[in-house]
Amino acid sequence: MKKTQILLLILLVAFFESYSQTILKGQILDELNKAIPYGSILLKNTSDASIIAYSFTKEDGSYTLKTLETGNFILIFSALGYRTKTTELAISDSSSEIITNVILIEEAFALNEVIVSSEKPITISNDTINFKTNFFTNGTEQNVEDLLKKIPGLSVDSQGTIKVGNQEIEKLMVDGDDLFERGYKVLSKNMPAYPIEEVEILKNYSNNRLLKGIEESNKVALNLKLNEKSKRIWFGNFTLGYGLVSENRYELKGNLMNFGKKNKYYFLTNLNNTGSDAIGDVQNLVRPFRFNEPGVIGDNVSITNLIGLNGGISNFKRERSNFNNAELLSLNAIFSPTEKLKIKTLAFLNTDETIFFRNATETVNVNTIDFTNSEDFKLRNKTILGFGKLDFNYTISKTKSLEATTKYNSGNDHNSANLVFNGLSTIQSLKNNNTLFDQKITYSNKFKDKKVFLLTARYIQEESPQNYVVNQFLFEELFTSSTNANNVKQFIENKMQYIGINAHLLDRRENDDLVEIQVGNEYCNDKLNTAFELFEDDNSLDFPLGYQNQIQYRVNDVYVKSKYRLKINDFALSGILDLHQLYNSLDNNENNKSETPFFINPSFGAEWKINGKNKLITTYSYNTTNAKILDLHDNYVLTSFRSFQKGLNTFNQLNNSSVVLNYELGNWSDRFFANTFMMYSKNHDFFSSNTFLNQNYTLSDKIRIEDREFLSINSKIDYYFKAISSNLKLDVGYSKSNYKNSINNAALREVKTANFNYGLELRSGFRGFFNYHLGTKWLTNTIETTISNNFTDNTSFLDLSFLFDKKLDIQLQSERYYFGNLTTDNTYYFLDFDARYKMPEQNVTITLTGKNLFNTETFRQVSISDIGSATTEFRLLPRFVLLKLEYRF
Repeated sequence: MKKTQILLLILLVAFFESYSQTILKGQILDELNKAIPYGSILLKNTSDASIIAYSFTKEDGSYTLKTLETGNFILIFSALGYRTKTTELAISDSSSEIITNVILIEEAFALNEVIVSSEKPITISNDTINFKTNFFTNGTEQNVEDLLKKIPGLSVDSQGTIKVGNQEIEKLMVDGDDLFERGYKVLSKNMPAYPIEEVEILKNYSNNRLLKGIEESNKVALNLKLNEKSKRIWFGNFTLGYGLVSENRYELKGNLMNFGKKNKYYFLTNLNNTGSDAIGDVQNLVRPFRFNEPGVIGDNVSITNLIGLNGGISNFKRERSNFNNAELLSLNAIFSPTEKLKIKTLAFLNTDETIFFRNATETVNVNTIDFTNSEDFKLRNKTILGFGKLDFNYTISKTKSLEATTKYNSGNDHNSANLVFNGLSTIQSLKNNNTLFDQKITYSNKFKDKKVFLLTARYIQEESPQNYVVNQFLFEELFTSSTNANNVKQFIENKMQYIGINAHLLDRRENDDLVEIQVGNEYCNDKLNTAFELFEDDNSLDFPLGYQNQIQYRVNDVYVKSKYRLKINDFALSGILDLHQLYNSLDNNENNKSETPFFINPSFGAEWKINGKNKLITTYSYNTTNAKILDLHDNYVLTSFRSFQKGLNTFNQLNNSSVVLNYELGNWSDRFFANTFMMYSKNHDFFSSNTFLNQNYTLSDKIRIEDREFLSINSKIDYYFKAISSNLKLDVGYSKSNYKNSINNAALREVKTANFNYGLELRSGFRGFFNYHLGTKWLTNTIETTISNNFTDNTSFLDLSFLFDKKLDIQLQSERYYFGNLTTDNTYYFLDFDARYKMPEQNVTITLTGKNLFNTETFRQVSISDIGSATTEFRLLPRFVLLKLEYRF
């Protein structure tokens, strides 16, 4: 099968390379038969005057154009100081080469002032790459996300994550200002595309302007530049949609914006029950994570909930199984009352009511344990999330700045689940409240041209209590003294308080070497109290011994971090040495412990820019990490309706070594670009589990053992076929790991896992009425231990776009899913469409949207583990058709 797929790929590439095209060539001369260099040639469609292709003459006056289109066209020849000349031509299917030589007549003219400008689709200036959107779009783009998919070198995955090449962007700005930081999906999924004139890619981006050119940054950011008519005025759009042949489906969206020089406003709302996710991963907005960035501390600190009732399908569009009823309102503004002060405000409110359906059959077959469990699961979740953020950025002088950020988050989840477990009806209720207060202040001082001092302080307080109720009692074998029990409850009190301060000095030397020194102190105080209670109806029977926890864990980390980067021409060496003195204190059920471990984390790296097309980066690091509070509780905690977990009740520092190798061939903006990434990691000691399996319950004890290994290799290749104006992406990945665990107190057993995936995508960029995007991906998973499990799945898609004219376009999206482990009903097909008719004079667009046209009602897939396998069936949103009306103002 693999040989056949490779052969098909080769034939596909050969077909694309040989695809029929017409070559236009010739020479531009003056009246003396001398060549005219740097003249411009435009090929335009006679029907709508759209630009099909363009080129410039070489030193000898020659030019070459390529096109796949047929019909009647005009060629426009122009050069500075000469009269423009236009020639008509016709291109048919049989045309292969058309030669047109022209002579331009010199035209003398005199002006008081001459401004010469030429619009190019792509311009590069230092670390900024600018794309004129009108060269890459065709008017079918509804929001920013749709637009960015058309920009070369950018990709947007099914979750809305935006990448430049293989790297996720740092932020998405509008006219140089950022509102959502790493929560940029709120903007990209909602803001309309039509006002955007240019897209800027900012390489080597620095979040702090005083660090530009000093810190060693490989971050990338995007800046959306608006057209002039959309600046300094209120504008926006309003969309209303309702189901025609579907059950009560609706969509209501609105955007109201004003982007001025001093003040910017962006208000948006989104209400729908069509499964659409309007906000992306909201946690990237509430808790953005930045790794190894100067002036950032505390990003890795947060509370982890012990219980979660969630629904979702891996490797599948969430909107197909998301029975939702969502309301989103976001009010965002940027004020500049003075030239030195900038204030950003963000208010965010999201409510949602979702329903999720799942049927599962789990087979456990390991050692002498053999049983099958069935689950019929219905989950209803009600969520209210409110988030506010206030940023003050004060420019003290050209070399000094002060930034203060205040965040407050309040979330309330009420989950109720109706589960039929092995024929027994079980009702679960989980109430989860989360409050977060986060205050950070950063002072920056660029006291010399290449030297910057940063002082950062941060305070975080977070609480996340959980109240969990199960109306059945499945633990008769565990609690034999409570034979009358028929339901259980567990209350969890989870609190965290963090205080950190960091002083950071960056010194960029004249020879481009970089020296960094950090001194800081981080204090974290975690509290975890759990109360597990047995009930007979509403009467409390017992708080079982060994199932209650009262734990307080305090960690004070005093550290010194140093880094030196040595630059030798195109070669660079870097060394990092981090020193940590910890003061750990643990109060666990009135037992007090303390320790003062000291450890060093070294790291070494090398970077070699072989030439303009080849780059090699490698690093080695040795890290010691401190145990978290969820690793330390010594009694069991109920984590689901039938699962308990227990920690170690002892301090632990875990050691890890890792090697990373990254090779780049070409640049992501080139016609050909390849990237290979390899990582090998070895945990010298790690947390594993000793699990007691029972058909009605499981008990999992955390254990510390040695030697776990992980290897991951991934290669991505991008190639642009000029002949067919299409971009090919190849993605091949392999990973494997081995670790050990124990089942029912038996001897440790080794578990080996392997994952192999490969796929391709091809996206066209035609200027005509038709475009396509197709792709396929194969995934093979294998797990070997005392048992062996494996499966191979395939996902394919084909998207077609038809732009009949400036008023009418149709988009078709089709998907195919294949599951190798399913003997029946192993292939699923989906088809969606969008048909849009625009009335520019009235600023109105009418859209007809259809989802799941084949009306696929359920979706099954297989998952494997080291103890067995599970077949799960999910209920999907039925077919619906939506009629939408959009008004722009």
